[in-house]
Amino acid sequence: MKVLLETGNIREAVAKVSAVVDRKSSRPILAYILVQVKGSQLELTASDLEVSSKISLDAEVQEEGTFCVNAKNFSDILREMPDGQLTLDLDSSKNILNINCHDIHFSLLITSPEDFPQLVFSNQKNSFSLKAKKLLEIISKTSYAISTDETRLHLNGLFLQEFDSNLRAVATDGHRLSLIDTDVESLDIEMFKNGIIVPKKGITEIKRMAESFLESDLEISIDDSFIYISAGNTYLSVRLIAREFPKYQAVIPSKTSFTLQIERSALLNSVKRIKIMANEKSHGVKLSLGQKELTVAANHPSLGDAKEIIPISFDGEEMEIGFNGKFLIDSLSTFDDGEIILEINNEFSPIIVKSPKATHCLDIIMPLKL
Repeated sequence: MKVLLETGNIREAVAKVSAVVDRKSSRPILAYILVQVKGSQLELTASDLEVSSKISLDAEVQEEGTFCVNAKNFSDILREMPDGQLTLDLDSSKNILNINCHDIHFSLLITSPEDFPQLVFSNQKNSFSLKAKKLLEIISKTSYAISTDETRLHLNGLFLQEFDSNLRAVATDGHRLSLIDTDVESLDIEMFKNGIIVPKKGITEIKRMAESFLESDLEISIDDSFIYISAGNTYLSVRLIAREFPKYQAVIPSKTSFTLQIERSALLNSVKRIKIMANEKSHGVKLSLGQKELTVAANHPSLGDAKEIIPISFDGEEMEIGFNGKFLIDSLSTFDDGEIILEINNEFSPIIVKSPKATHCLDIIMPLKL
């Protein structure tokens, strides 16, 4: 096998597919990239069996071939190569890949592709298109609330469901919840009726793809076990979490007693400042609501305390509510500047965070006992 292509192109492609490689896997072959050279294309594929990635590159193919190469070694070599034309020359009799660029020459041991898993990257029956910008908005508005507790597997991903002809995305870790509804054409897919859960690692890779193809449409399809996403020369396959997502609707208050409108940046910057004096474990910050002012306060038993007063107009009952300051910051950071709305019942009930500019989004934050 012999193929010529630009160093920059293959360097970028190898870096992208290598992101899914699990170097701690008990299956050594999963530390390798599958390289397939055929026609005028060079294909790079990597997988940890949960998330799989494939990129196809245009190349000058002088001889076809297929092999597996260690992802880390290949990536390290390409990262140090200068720009220019790169030649990959496979010596199959010695199981060696010769990598040549200008006066630089590497010989890298390769292995047979026989043990590399057979992967699928599309399902034409259940497919739809979604603009990359829309998908990026869905992920950026919700992914922060995905649980990192590995004992709660059903919360370790983003829940996608058809709701009122929209694509609804929900993430929760049990202490907070983020939800966004997105208008999608031709979303008549049976599996979206009950919803699917896309794991956090898959969401990270999907976000990278959306950022790379920001002005494009992404082709998305699903089956019983996987979601497939493709754009241009890049393909992703993500194994779904085979669990039932909790009944998130029960967490959303059906009605609220009081509403507070406040400038997002004022509250966000205040919480960032005051959280410096919060307990390291609870990140506890107290909001004291009065008719004319909101006091943001925190107390650290061994450091001191802090408070800041923000003028407001509030016609509800005076109350004090404790929150995890980090949760407040994460939520407020997903909204654009301008007014936000806090919907409140009492100091024991979750609050709803909304924005008049983004009526298709809402966040729920559970109170914290301080």
